[in-house]
Amino acid sequence: MTKKQKKQPTLIAYTVDNNGQNDQSFYTRIGAAWSHKDGDGLNIILKALPIDGKIVLLSPKKSEQKSA
Repeated sequence: MTKKQKKQPTLIAYTVDNNGQNDQSFYTRIGAAWSHKDGDGLNIILKALPIDGKIVLLSPKKSEQKSA
């Protein structure tokens, strides 16, 4: 990987509205997390904070890996 190429995030950070309270939950992307080189931790960068304080971290989907 060259310096100009960005490392893809390990996990994507979301906030979830209506967290299972009804038939639909809405996931809003609020940031991402990258693994440390030694694999012993993560750096998390958030663009927003959820009102309820709950952040869900999920593996990126193939469609997100190109846009992340």
